[in-house]
Order: sequence, then C-alpha cells, then structure tokens
Amino acid sequence: MDSRRPPLAPAFRTLPEYVRHWADTTPDRRAFTFVDHPAPHSRGVHRTLTWRRLDLRVRALAARLSEEAEPGSRVALLCPQGTEYIAGFLAALAAGLVAVPLYPPNLPGHADRLAGVLADATPAVVVTTSRVRAEVRDFCDRTPVRIVAADEVPDSAAEHWRPVTPDEEAIAYLQYTSGSTRAPAGVEITHGNVVANARQALTAYGADAHPVTCVGWLPLYHDMGLVLSVAAPVVRGLPSVLMDPAAFLHQPVRWLRLLAAHPRAVSAAPNFAYDYCALAVTVEQKAELRLDGVAALINGSEPVRPGTVDRFHAAFADRRLAPETHCPSYGLAEATVFVSAARPGEPLRRFALDRDALAAGKALPARPDDPRAVLLAGCGTPAGQRLRITDPVTRAVLSEGEVGEIWVQGPNVGRGYRNRDRDTRHVFGAELADAAAGPGRWLRTGDLGTVLEGQLVVTGRLKDLIVVDGRNHYPQDVEATAQEAHPAVRRDRLAAFAVPGTAGERVVVVAEHARSMNLAEIDVAELVRAVRRAVSARHGLRLADVVLVPPGTVARTSSGKVSRALTRERYLDGAYAQPDESSRVAG
Repeated sequence: MDSRRPPLAPAFRTLPEYVRHWADTTPDRRAFTFVDHPAPHSRGVHRTLTWRRLDLRVRALAARLSEEAEPGSRVALLCPQGTEYIAGFLAALAAGLVAVPLYPPNLPGHADRLAGVLADATPAVVVTTSRVRAEVRDFCDRTPVRIVAADEVPDSAAEHWRPVTPDEEAIAYLQYTSGSTRAPAGVEITHGNVVANARQALTAYGADAHPVTCVGWLPLYHDMGLVLSVAAPVVRGLPSVLMDPAAFLHQPVRWLRLLAAHPRAVSAAPNFAYDYCALAVTVEQKAELRLDGVAALINGSEPVRPGTVDRFHAAFADRRLAPETHCPSYGLAEATVFVSAARPGEPLRRFALDRDALAAGKALPARPDDPRAVLLAGCGTPAGQRLRITDPVTRAVLSEGEVGEIWVQGPNVGRGYRNRDRDTRHVFGAELADAAAGPGRWLRTGDLGTVLEGQLVVTGRLKDLIVVDGRNHYPQDVEATAQEAHPAVRRDRLAAFAVPGTAGERVVVVAEHARSMNLAEIDVAELVRAVRRAVSARHGLRLADVVLVPPGTVARTSSGKVSRALTRERYLDGAYAQPDESSRVAG
C-alpha cells in the first residue's frame, strides 16, 4: 500500500465531519498549503496546515462565529486567497451557518458586483483577515454586519466549541453565479450537494483510486476553485496546494512549477490560461520543468477548443507532458460545479462540425481543414449524474447528433436560487415531455450541446445565441474568427453580441487591443476591415459595428470570463464611445 495514500474514509454527510475524521486518523499529514509570492520574482513562501491544525482552526473560528450569528445565518467570506479563507469557509459550515464565498473589496472591477451580492445575501457576519480589515470595514460601513478577522481568533477559542451536526439537506453555502449572461444569483448548495459533487469529481479524475495532489490558482470564491481545491481534498484526505490568481497572472510559470513539484498533480484552468502559458512562459523557464508527473489538467469554462489544447501541449511536450492528461470538462454553479468530464489517460476526442448545420441544430461532420468547420472537443461522460439533450421549447429528448439544451439530474444539483422562487421553478423544476425518458425534476442549464459517439459536446449558451435572418450564430465562433483576423486584437478579450436594429438584429464586436501595442500605432480602419472580411467570409455575417477598446475594458465576470451580457449593456449605454471615434468604425 502506498504510504502517501490516505485510508478510505467512511461516508460522512458534511465537509466538517471529514475534517474531524482526518484530524483523528492522519493528524500530521499535510492538508492545505498556500504558496505566497510576496515579491515579483519570489519563488514562493509555503504556509501549510496539517489536518490536526486545520481542525483546530475550524473549531476555534466556528466557536467565534457561533457567538455572532444564529444557525442558518449567512457568513460572507471577504478574505484574500489563503488558508484563512479555507478555515473560515469550513468553520461556517461546522457552525451550521451558510457560507457565502466572495472576495475582498480590492478586487479590480468587481466592487459593484460585490455590493449587489452582499445586498442579496444579507450576511450577519463578514469573515476577513487583519490585512484587509480596514478596506472591508469601509466597504461595509452602511451595512449592519459584524466583522471577524480570522487570523486574530486565538486557538483557545476552540475550547468553547460545541459541535453541531448539520442536516445534509440544509444549505451549506450560497454559490453566486458568475453573471456571464445575467445578474449574479445565489445558488443554494446543500451539505449533501457538495459532498456528492466532490466524490463525483474524485471518481472522474481518478483521484479516488490513486493518491493525487490538488494544485490550483483558481479563486476560492469560484465554484471550480472551491470544489477542486477545498471540497474534494477534504472528502478524500488529499493534500491541496494553492496560490493566488494574481500570482499566476503575473508569472504563469509559477503554476507549472507547482505542477512539476507535486506527484500526480490534478489541476484546473479555463481556456485562456492554457493559451497564456503557451505564449508567456519563456524557454529559460521551461528548462526547469518536468511535467511527466501531472495526472490531469481540467479545462471547463467556455466550449473547449482543441487548438488551445494543441498549443499548450506543443509548448510543453519536451517537458514530458503526456497529451492524455488534458481533460475537457463541463459544469455549472447550479450543479455545484462538475457535470461531465473526459477521463485522464484517454486521448482528446475531437469533432469537426459543419457550421451551417450546427446553426440549424444538427451536428454533422465536416473536414477539419474546411474553413467553415467548427472544431470542438468532447467533454466526456457524466460524472455520477444523468444528462439529456432536450428541445428547450417542447421539452422532448433529442437524439444523438441533435443540438439542444443540456439538462442535468443528480445528487449534486442545488436546491434553487436564493429569494428567486420563479427562477428556481423554471431552472431547477423542469420536467421532460415524456416522463419515461427521465422521471422527476431536471436542471435546465441554459447551455447548448449534443452527444456524439457517447461524448458530451458543448456548443454554446442559449442566451448568447446571435440570430440574424433566422440563422443561429455562436458568439464564441465569431470571436475566434475576429481575434485571428488581425494581430492587434487581444486573444480571449472580446465579445460578440446582437443589438436591436430597425431591420432586425445587428451584430457588434467589442475587442480589446493587445497590451503590447499602443492604440496610436494601430491602423484601426485596417483592423476593422480585416475583422469584417474574416467574419463575412467564414460566417456569412455582416458586422454592424466593430469597436476597439483599451486592455481591461471589456467586461468580465468574477471568474475571469468575458461577460457578453454586461459588455452589450455597456455598449448600449454608450460606455465605449470614443471622443474622436478613431477606434470605432461602424457599418
């Protein structure tokens, strides 16, 4: 038996029960390590909690929170990424409170969202750290909320802890949606939901049968970061190593160093992160890496592009990175996070689909070299859940190769949205037209996809579809064409959407220019012509407006994805108007 492998744990109902179990059975094993990068070129300072130490901190904080709030009250986490965040989250659950994973007020560009979420969640307590307490206090000065600095609660507070065993059907936390297509909504995730989803993820990525280390930089307020870096390690007793998202963005090689340093590492990142690593990690930095120990690399944000996978593996193949480590996956906050995943050790499943047929709702094969082909990766099979492709209007189950809305059913599907009964009934209470095809209530994901050769293939968002002259266009396809049309268009920092026009919908692209270029150096008129030509040739689509904006201007969600809905709203409000119109050429 591998001495690094923790013994199997009994099937507990809540995360705090697992913490206590590992503290009793493997007290001195590493639980969570936060790698801090205090200086620009720092190699990282490791701060580790063993299971014994984590349990002590959880009990101390739970006792303190119990003094401040009644069971069932909300506790907002406004901590920086780190071990205090993890202990505060688990302490809220242990005290029978409802955690609300958020972020400090200093996260650039997200103050309005934070204020809106706090107004919706109405927390009784805010947990933060002494480092950012003053900013948190100033931000919450008009809200009747008590503030607890996690790092100032002494270990001795644990002596006053009276254990609480929450019902597995009780709400453990509110996971606020990213807001890519609408205002953020708080998904009610129960204790049973998060434990079930952690087990599903462990099974899907082979972490239930083999010892792994969870390595991550995704923010803990994001559903994937929370489940992969906290919940799954707690359920299986695995070590988790994490860093701050800003540290990754400043030097992406830091993430790769952690992957290389930990045997059988499992990690997750969105599309842009893999492209970013392939582009930004230098030859000198690559030379120090050995990536043959990586067990699984999860990609699960927008529909996964095979080209992204190819570029990443081409960049690091000589670092012994096995191509079978890449695991395209699909999930959403309403299902806790994980729904379907390609398994590690299997080759990437690629699908070249006819663009016109796809727009008409059929996934028909095309030649991969056809310029009108859409290239997508398969996202494997459901992880302990049931999945149907459904006509969103008739609620009929569609056959393999037909495109429809993805519906999900399983023990990981949340209870509903906080204070949104109508939305909850519509999204979480769907029923198939033919109950025999799947009785009970289903989750309507709002995502479009199909099943090909047994694989889930995600094609886009239902609400993002651009419909012009009766034809459907996927915005991510238009964006991919636009960013390849001219080198000054910044990759993955542009949004395509439709706006009302006198003769039907008009299509607009708002794109950031590359950071390496100055706006004055760019021939904007030529860039716009190149984008128009490319989109017209590939999609048969006329762009009504192309707007070039500075880096950091296109709206993004809290998880870093482009928010087409908010970008569209800002466009209609005139936020992207240029004083001299030099960076805008309308049709």
